Amino acid sequence: MTRAPSKPKAAAGKLTPARALEVAARPAEIVGNAVQHALDPLTSAIKRATARRPEAAVEPEAVATPGKPGLAVSPLAVPFPKMPPIGGVEIGIGRAGFYKHERPDLLVMRFVEGTSCAGVFTRHGVGSAPVDWCKKQLEASGGDGVRALVVNAGCANSFTGKPGADAARRVAGAIGKRFDCRQRDVMLASTGVIGVVLDDGKITSRLAEVDGRMAEDAWSEAARAIMTTDTFAKGATATAKIDGKTVRINGIAKGSGMIAPDMATMLAFVATDANIAPKALQTLVSLYTRTTFNSVTVDGDRSTNDTLLLFATGTSPAPRISRAGDHRLADFRDKLEALLLDLAMQLVRDGEGATKFVRINVTGAESAASARKIARTVAESPLVKTAFAGEDANWGRIVMAVGRADEPVNRDRMKVMFGKLVAAHDGLVSPTYSEAKMSAYMKKPELEVSIDVGVGRGSATIWTCDLTKQYVAINGDYRS
Repeated sequence: MTRAPSKPKAAAGKLTPARALEVAARPAEIVGNAVQHALDPLTSAIKRATARRPEAAVEPEAVATPGKPGLAVSPLAVPFPKMPPIGGVEIGIGRAGFYKHERPDLLVMRFVEGTSCAGVFTRHGVGSAPVDWCKKQLEASGGDGVRALVVNAGCANSFTGKPGADAARRVAGAIGKRFDCRQRDVMLASTGVIGVVLDDGKITSRLAEVDGRMAEDAWSEAARAIMTTDTFAKGATATAKIDGKTVRINGIAKGSGMIAPDMATMLAFVATDANIAPKALQTLVSLYTRTTFNSVTVDGDRSTNDTLLLFATGTSPAPRISRAGDHRLADFRDKLEALLLDLAMQLVRDGEGATKFVRINVTGAESAASARKIARTVAESPLVKTAFAGEDANWGRIVMAVGRADEPVNRDRMKVMFGKLVAAHDGLVSPTYSEAKMSAYMKKPELEVSIDVGVGRGSATIWTCDLTKQYVAINGDYRS
């Protein structure tokens, strides 16, 4: 999974929403309770992400080869939304041949001159050539004037040393020549097998063909082109108002396994026709990564290639916004966070072999950071996840995972609930505990577990899925 930038010192004191966003220009993981409470982003985003908006009316699933042949579509899948064009964005799809079977595996996006870009990337110790490239170019350009994005599936180009870096540079150079822009104006992303040097010739030899098929309305095709073990294409769309003017936001993502906070293992690309300066854009994407992609986990493993890129073309009639805390951005901020959370939840819904979509709530913790650690420990426990798979309300495993998070808890005040059913209370099994009711609840495809650890006011939510035999099957032959 891609990781957010390194953690800064925690912000302290009471913040207004605008001030919170400015503070968040420092990477978001440490912004802390003050920002979270000032903006109250999670509550509004959850409400928006879990309810289909009118503009997201779905279209029938298009016929396409799955990311990996033979995989059944996740029972938790959601339909791909009907996504309108974004002004200043053209999309091209091709087959570079990184897979043995016939399928699209190459995505190229072209952006109008003057497009702003911001990104959050994996903090994985190994990293990858495309991640290194994007970070370097965004630092050099400040995110101004990005003109293109090139994504390939089937080869991660990670742990490939100088040969991998050279291959990435050649791809950017070829796109630069074709689109009449600088190499540094080209963003790159790759996903697939680690340790294989990218055969850049497979990409560059297809550029003329892809360029000839560029279209404004190919978002669903773009989402399918970047799939690996995904079983359904992932997309989200929204409209927002900036100073009374309508702007659009579209996003796609891929990810199914090797997904964990902070940033879930995945690729995600979001574009808007709003006119937002790069620094403000970076503040927004850093802040909202914390409550979205950093709050989901499938298996606890991070990717070397996680990348989230946000592009703003400035083609809408809305005014240019230079500060993330500008009051005119209020609606846009809400819609952007909801869209990112929608995409993040879809990653969990497509967790490899998943049959249960699970929300883990932790309250009563010493701090928000402590609550997040406890929630993540529960969400990633193999024993807890297999109990979900077996539809077993084994609250003892929940308590076990809480304890091994090594965070302050009060055993004698702890409470565990499955939905509205109380399993344990004040350190004991609940007097109202009913095995029959618990078993009936656990048969639902979407579950909620709430844990109060009884020591403070910190809270956090993590979304996860169950762990089934199919996860082992998929990963046991990943390279075959």
